[in-house]
Amino acid sequence: MKHFYLFSIILAIVLATSYIDAFTRTDFPEDFLFGAATSAYQWEGAVDEDGRTPSVWDTSSHCHNGSNGDIACDGYHKYKEDVKLMADMGLEAFRFSISWSRLIPNGRGPINPKGLLFYKNLIKELRSHGIEPHVTLYHYDLPQSLEDEYGGWINRKIIEDFTAFADVCFREFGDDVKLWTTINEATIFAFAFYGEGIKFGHCSPTKYINCSTGNSCMETYIAGHNMLLAHASASSLYKLKYKSKQRGSIGLSIFSLGLSPYTNSKDDEIATQRAKAFLYGWMLKPLVYGDYPDEMKRTLGSRLPVFSKEESEKVKGSSDFVGIIHYTTVYVTNRPAPYIFPSSTNKGFFTDMGAYIISAGNSSSFLFDAIPWGLEGILEHLKQSYNNPPIYILENGTPMKHDSMLQDRPRVEYIQAYIGAVLNAIKNGSDMRGYFVWSLIDLYEITVGYTTSFGMYYVNFSDPGRKRSPKLSASWYTGFLNGTIDVASQDITQLQSNFSAGSSSL
Repeated sequence: MKHFYLFSIILAIVLATSYIDAFTRTDFPEDFLFGAATSAYQWEGAVDEDGRTPSVWDTSSHCHNGSNGDIACDGYHKYKEDVKLMADMGLEAFRFSISWSRLIPNGRGPINPKGLLFYKNLIKELRSHGIEPHVTLYHYDLPQSLEDEYGGWINRKIIEDFTAFADVCFREFGDDVKLWTTINEATIFAFAFYGEGIKFGHCSPTKYINCSTGNSCMETYIAGHNMLLAHASASSLYKLKYKSKQRGSIGLSIFSLGLSPYTNSKDDEIATQRAKAFLYGWMLKPLVYGDYPDEMKRTLGSRLPVFSKEESEKVKGSSDFVGIIHYTTVYVTNRPAPYIFPSSTNKGFFTDMGAYIISAGNSSSFLFDAIPWGLEGILEHLKQSYNNPPIYILENGTPMKHDSMLQDRPRVEYIQAYIGAVLNAIKNGSDMRGYFVWSLIDLYEITVGYTTSFGMYYVNFSDPGRKRSPKLSASWYTGFLNGTIDVASQDITQLQSNFSAGSSSL
């Protein structure tokens, strides 16, 4: 097994850098969207301005005595500058999220007029530059008032409140927004924040995390169930009340590790199929077929919530597309091995899954190793098992130390490898609709704050003006989008040489 693992690491590195033929933007369908992404709390700042109230993300970032998003990139005040950067890049779409507590400060009830104006202005600015807004309704920032009132996503009251919030967004922004994602990476949101207790969720105490509230063996699946029902409710509302006039699309996004058997043994193959059922099928099976995977039903028994007939019919077909959040690929084995995510000793999601996850890369940040064949595997699986749904890659990127050189060649190689994987999937028949780099600019990141970053533009967080500076990746993406770069290794070398003529360090 050890030799197989070492060989796989070498193969992954080789494939990540050399298996893709040269390509250009024109090789993709004309209506395919290339964009970049952010989220409200990570980009906007201005957390206590113009009527915004705290979200659970505010509360968590402050009570953990670490960095926070109080100012972040100051996108709230600098959005016009950032849209100008997007336009100069030739960006075709921009994915951002709505801060629920900025738009509706109490979680329900009166709309905040200044919050409403900000999002209207942002969307108008994007549209005026020919950039398609892709709006995520929920990116982890539940109004703290709703968490305090009833516990957020573990209570079915969230379905009504989320639907009312979505209704406001559809009504106020829907004439200019044609792409809606209801909930960001619902899978990891449920198991990480309600099972593992990361940041602002609930969990049972474990040797990894000192949780004082929650029940990991139950709440992971209750939260996930309520997310599906809330998504379906918002989707039903949109299609009933808005779609015929606004003619937009609405989908759900999931966190998607690439999954590959650690060895060619039957046990590891079965473990991989079980992992796919838990990590993909948990959300996708209800969305496509109306019920949870059999593997989850057998394992979880009464711990897995049950859809009523009416709920099943409402969830089934409620996504016009699937949003994929993908960063890397892992190996799956049936034998005990280190987890990527910490897990409760006998109650966690991964224990329930009954499969062990091992890094398929060899870097210190293996969650972001470039292993593009893993993405192709996900897309092929969705094509074969879930009726080939329309797919947007809503996040894909790699972190680097924040105060490093502006010449982020590893990020360029990573992005071009994954764009090549998307093109291969299109050629193989997957219904791909768009690709978004995470992220447009350096952001406040959920687990590492400001120490590492994903941006194509550097943000000087020590500067009150939050100055933006282009990295090599911004130049590469610009060249790719405007057709001056034919993707091949020598083009990166030439681009890097040209970039070096300017300012290439911080």
